Amino acid sequence: MRVISFNANGIRAAARKGFFDWLATADADLVCIQETKAQAWQLEKDPTFWPEGYHCRYVDAERKGYSGVAIYSRIEPRAVTTEMGLAEFDAEGRYCAFDLGDLTVASLYLPSGSAGDHRQASKDRFLEAFLPMLQRVRDEERSLILCGDWNIAHREIDLKNWRANRNKSGFLPYERAWLDRVFDDLGFVDAHRTLKPDVAEYTWWSNRANAWNNNVGWRIDYQIVTPDLREQLADVQVYREEKFSDHAPLIIDYR
Repeated sequence: MRVISFNANGIRAAARKGFFDWLATADADLVCIQETKAQAWQLEKDPTFWPEGYHCRYVDAERKGYSGVAIYSRIEPRAVTTEMGLAEFDAEGRYCAFDLGDLTVASLYLPSGSAGDHRQASKDRFLEAFLPMLQRVRDEERSLILCGDWNIAHREIDLKNWRANRNKSGFLPYERAWLDRVFDDLGFVDAHRTLKPDVAEYTWWSNRANAWNNNVGWRIDYQIVTPDLREQLADVQVYREEKFSDHAPLIIDYR
């Protein structure tokens, strides 16, 4: 099973850059997209955004041109969840999950704190509220693949210029410690890092200073899975042969 996670930074912009042409060749079973920046009604008349052979669901932010997530699945979901029960973040269209029987696959877009203290405060509220939700997943012993842009680089290997970013949102000590709790205390597995424990590989690059071409990036896009799926991890790649966004698709194959 092949699962792709991709922050599109605008699904219509990514389409113009060839994302859907590439997706038709990518042999994906599931595609989790973040930051669609569109309302589903704006896409409904264009078949590009409803790839043939997939069951597609968009979850929009109330604010137009902002946030939003989507999932495309070759398997018809038994149930679809579009809210987390957190009003502040449900209004921003940050979560969609497909129940595929014994497995749940979710697309998640964590808030970014880089726009200022007010957005960092929102991100902090999300982190506080989301940890108990992850604990409930573990208590239920349900298999979960949680894809998305988490807007946190976990370790020094996960960003090129880590020394210069130690006091910046996305690499703050308490954000990294929060991810420690996800992995160490709750037992979730960082699929990418499990498959490539020592490889400095990134998924997001600033639009400044020619960062993409110089590969000065951050690894902030994840597929985080329950521990029962660890042995199912087969391969990982970050697709950089084409540029569809300031993020690159994260592709993980499961046995």
